[in-house]
Amino acid sequence: MTKPRSKKALFIGLPLALAIAGAAGFAAWDHWFNDNPGYPVAVMKQADELQERILSFDSHITVPMDFGTAENEADKDGSGQFDLVKAARGRLSGAALTIFGWPEIWNGDNAPHRPTAGFIDEARHEQETRYKIISTLVRDFPNQVAIAYTPDDFRRLHGEGKFAVFISMLNAYPLGNDVNALDKWAARGMRMFGFSYVGNNAWADSSRPLPFFNDSRDALGGLSELGKQAVHRLNDLGVIIDVSQMSTKALEQVSQLSRAPMVASHSAPRALVDIPRNLSDQEMQLIKHSGGVVQIVGFPTYIKPLSQATQDKLNALRARFDLQPLQGLEMALMPGDPVITVWSEQRFGEYASQLYGIIDEEPKATLKDYGDAIDYAVKKIGIDHVGISSDFNDGGGLNGWKDVSEARNVTAELISRGYSEADIAKLWGGNFLRVWDQVQKSSRPVVKH
Repeated sequence: MTKPRSKKALFIGLPLALAIAGAAGFAAWDHWFNDNPGYPVAVMKQADELQERILSFDSHITVPMDFGTAENEADKDGSGQFDLVKAARGRLSGAALTIFGWPEIWNGDNAPHRPTAGFIDEARHEQETRYKIISTLVRDFPNQVAIAYTPDDFRRLHGEGKFAVFISMLNAYPLGNDVNALDKWAARGMRMFGFSYVGNNAWADSSRPLPFFNDSRDALGGLSELGKQAVHRLNDLGVIIDVSQMSTKALEQVSQLSRAPMVASHSAPRALVDIPRNLSDQEMQLIKHSGGVVQIVGFPTYIKPLSQATQDKLNALRARFDLQPLQGLEMALMPGDPVITVWSEQRFGEYASQLYGIIDEEPKATLKDYGDAIDYAVKKIGIDHVGISSDFNDGGGLNGWKDVSEARNVTAELISRGYSEADIAKLWGGNFLRVWDQVQKSSRPVVKH
C-alpha cells in the first residue's frame, strides 16, 4: 500500500551561481537558454532578461525535515524542488521558507493514528528542527544566503546577490494555547504566521476539518478567543497574518479584527476549482480591502479541476467503501462523511491510500492553467493584490514549473499573456513587499497582561 503524501501530500547573480555550482554552473547557464518550455524565442529572451532585473519572491516553500543532510545538501542540485543551485538557475531573489509543524499520522502499516497528547510535542519538535535547518543554512553559506528581517533587508540582500530567506510559520497547532509563543518566534525572525492547516486547532477553524479526528466544520465559529488575541498580538509584532487554509468564518473575523493587511500565502480561486481550501470571490475581496495580497499557488489540483475519468474512478472507490458519490476534489483527503468518523484506522488508511493513488495518476496542471488562475484573480481584485507562490516540497509543482530552477518560465507565461514588465514585477514580489512594509509600520510595542 502506498503511503499518502502529507498535504494532499533565490536571486543569485551569475557569478555567485557559478561559484556555488562550480564547473556545473556553465551547464546550468546552457540549460537556462536551451531548455525551452515552448514559448517563442523572443518571449524567452525577454523573460531571461527580466528575471535578472526584478526582485522575485516565492511566498511558500516548505522546509523538508531532511534538508541539508546527505543526498539533500543545500549547495547541490539534488532531487528536491529547492536548493541553492536551482535557486541560482531560477534567478529567484528569495522565498518564504516555512516552519511547519504537523506530526506524522501514519504508522508503519500505513494506517493513520488519531491524535494523542504527544502530537503537540512532536509538532513542536518539527518546528524546532526546521528552524535549526534554516539557521544552519545561513550559518554554513553566509556569502550566499541571509535572513531578511525587514523589507529593506530583502532589497539589500537582492542587491548583494544573496538569496533572502523570509521565515514564515504555518499551523498554530504546535503552539498549544500559548499566545506568548508568537513573541518568541517573532524574535527568532518569523515574519508571517498562518493559523491553519488540515484540521481545526485551538486558535482557528480550518477550511479542511478532519472528521476522522473528531473535527467538525466551524467548531469554533471561526476564531477562538485565543485566536482573536493572536490577531492583535501579530499586528503589534509586525507579523503578517496568513489566512490560507482558514475557514471562511475565521478569515472573515481576521478581516474584521486586523488593523494591518492580510495575505493568503498559497491559495487559489474557488471559481476555478470548487473546494473549501480555495478562496471564494468574497474572500479574495476581503483580502483586497485589507490592502493585502492573494499569492496564487502552483498546486495542480487547486487550479485545474479533476478530469471526468479521475472523478469516475474516485466515485467508484467511494462506492466500494459505501460512501456517497461526490464531485471534484472535495473527496480528498478527508471527506466529511459521518461514516468515516467510525472507521477503524486500518480501513481509513486503505481508503486514503487508494484515493491518493488515483489522484496521483491525474495529469499535472500546466503553466497555462496557472496563468489562468492569475488572470482570474487579477480580474477580480486587481494587479496590486495578486502574487506568486509554489508550495514546493508539499505538493506544488506544474508542467513547466517543476522546481525553483524554472521560475523564468512563470515570467515567460506572464509575458505571453500581455502583462507589462512593471506588472510582472508586482506579481513576483513588489505587491508582497508593499504589504510587508505596511504591516511593519502598523506594529506597536507589545503590552502583555
